Amino acid sequence: MTDETELIAALAAGDRTAFETVYRRHNAAMLRVATAILRNPASAEEVVQDSWLSVLRNAAGFERRSSLAGWIFAILTNAAKSRARRDGRMVAFDPTEEGGLDQAAFDARGRWRKMPQAWNGQDEITPERVVDGRRMLDHVTAAINDLPPAQRAVLVLRGQMQLEAAEVCAMLGLSEGNMRVLLHRARLALRTRLDAVM
Repeated sequence: MTDETELIAALAAGDRTAFETVYRRHNAAMLRVATAILRNPASAEEVVQDSWLSVLRNAAGFERRSSLAGWIFAILTNAAKSRARRDGRMVAFDPTEEGGLDQAAFDARGRWRKMPQAWNGQDEITPERVVDGRRMLDHVTAAINDLPPAQRAVLVLRGQMQLEAAEVCAMLGLSEGNMRVLLHRARLALRTRLDAVM
């Protein structure tokens, strides 16, 4: 199921395959965002589970004012923020977090000016490249998990889930400028970490 309209209809009808598809697409990112907000993996897992239950209960009422991913992550961030307030662990998304801006690394749209060397494509796939790719994925995952919570949340929502800037700002209570700063710092931190590995 690739068409979002069909997927939403099947999800609203209680189709198990549709739920499994949506779950596989979003669960890992949801856990990262919830952990960034709560700073507690156990609480984050509970909030993600509660969010999935809410998605299932309310799928028929989804009004398509945003993307399906945007709706799911709005449910998640609201639940995580409520839990954080209740537990007294609210994380402030501060754009002045440590880390400088390197305007030379990215263009005005936030894309790399010069791709890191190892990311430039080679067409030939060899067993060595597959193993190296898996190792690199492990490094990327670790680097994302080590980002400050606000940077991690913005990177996952904007970069991985490709949500619109306005959606991310609304979910996290950020101005668009602050969101851009956090995204820029996250990308720069990842590039620096990966350059060191290479």
